[in-house]
Amino acid sequence: MGNVCQRLWNRKRTRSHPTQVLPISYTREYIYKLILSTIPVAHAVRTVENLKRFCGITDPEELEREANRFELEIVNASKREGRTGILILPSAKETLAPLQVGTPKEGKQIWAICTSATRAYANAALENVGITQPEAFVTAGDVTRGKPDPEPYLIGAKLCGVDPSRCLVVEDAPNGIRSGKAAGAKVLAVLTSHNREAVQAAEPDWIVPDLTSVSFAVKDGTVELTIEESP
Repeated sequence: MGNVCQRLWNRKRTRSHPTQVLPISYTREYIYKLILSTIPVAHAVRTVENLKRFCGITDPEELEREANRFELEIVNASKREGRTGILILPSAKETLAPLQVGTPKEGKQIWAICTSATRAYANAALENVGITQPEAFVTAGDVTRGKPDPEPYLIGAKLCGVDPSRCLVVEDAPNGIRSGKAAGAKVLAVLTSHNREAVQAAEPDWIVPDLTSVSFAVKDGTVELTIEESP
């Protein structure tokens, strides 16, 4: 997002001061501070909404284009210079395995992914870490209001064929936690991207360090959950 914001910042400054050229060091410092100030509130929010809020883009077509460009660049950058690509968080694959092979009740789904990422990014990430996309799959383009609005999880629950109050949301970001709570679901928070204070402020039902503290089992189409709660 930094490159996109920098381009827009320079464009605005040039229009206001046609003869003024900003030093590269100044613009880099500005973008660095901008990124540091936006990360805490931007995480789990759709890129189109972050671009609109922090970069001043309002044209819907440009928003969509730049969001896709930004997220695809993340995917590409994760594989440059010998990197292995987007990484999976501790125990995520093992924890999700029973959900992927479990047999749901008729007309229902056992689990869903509700992400603020674009479909292109989400597909690339899942493929890279070896997780099969679930039938219930909600991405940025499937909603009109992203997290912290409850819409993503309300759609996810509907696709699973269950009431949101019967769902467990697993989240790492305060915006996502608030989305799940607003949808009426129980929320399990993992401390993989934010500190405990930020996570607690969003009021999840449980907090664990990561998914090594969680296990799922599927019996007769019903998911059983075991949590080793963090103190």
